[in-house]
Amino acid sequence: MVGVDPASWGLPPGTAFRLDLPAPDLRPFITDYHIQDSDEAVHAGTVTYPLPAWPVIRIILATEAISLQLGPRRYVLPVASLYGTTTRSMAVTSYGGVTIGIGISPLGWSRLFSVSADKVRDQVVPLDTMMPAAAVHALVETLRTADLVKDLGPILNDFLRDRLSPPGPHEEVIVGLTHLINDDKTEDIASATRQLGVEANALRRIAIRYFGFPPKVLLVRARFVRSLVRMMLGDCITDYSKIAPTYFDRSHFLRDARRFLGTTPRRYLMRHNAYMFANLRARRDVIRAAKAAT
Repeated sequence: MVGVDPASWGLPPGTAFRLDLPAPDLRPFITDYHIQDSDEAVHAGTVTYPLPAWPVIRIILATEAISLQLGPRRYVLPVASLYGTTTRSMAVTSYGGVTIGIGISPLGWSRLFSVSADKVRDQVVPLDTMMPAAAVHALVETLRTADLVKDLGPILNDFLRDRLSPPGPHEEVIVGLTHLINDDKTEDIASATRQLGVEANALRRIAIRYFGFPPKVLLVRARFVRSLVRMMLGDCITDYSKIAPTYFDRSHFLRDARRFLGTTPRRYLMRHNAYMFANLRARRDVIRAAKAAT
């Protein structure tokens, strides 16, 4: 992509990373496609600590299984899995090889999955329990033999288009709530309810069904993650001027860190997490270049 320099991402040695945006008609539903390929001799047993995030479909084409610790649960991941909306940092242990990710927006959840998002929040489940098993298995086999540099986007675009259901009755509210969650100026659920013109109880039901958590949890999580990411991408990882203006003070931010990271920001940022930093830089650069091109 013009304007993107992968050399600036700081990828660890023996690692390749690619981030693609889905086809334009899929972008309301799918946030991105990403693929990592790392040298098994270099990265055997590497642990990374992803931040809380929206749902992700993960397809593992590596030879060795990936294990994941999410709160009290420990998983050995199947080849194709779905991460629900998370409110905890996780610890992922991998042994190199190719992994593919597909980011799902709340609107995407409403069109791709019939199961309520709260049923799999802070959990990982096999993808073939959430989508037709035959289609999932066919996708995995297609990806195994594909040229993933050239064909990843078209393969995933076709697979996801075939899975999209017709629009539901709550799409306008889902889009509006997503916008408010992503806005640093949104202070509380009361103001969100007024802006959307939806009663608080109805908004709570919609949020749990399609986002996984009540609106207040989603607002607080998004505010914290945005603040921490700005710190991570800044010149100083402990620059508290980067936190959202709706935080009362530093101690307020630190309480959220305990809640979502299980540790302090300083300790989290001091972990060996080079892939996480590279991933964030890649997303920043690709999204910025895509906006500049439109």
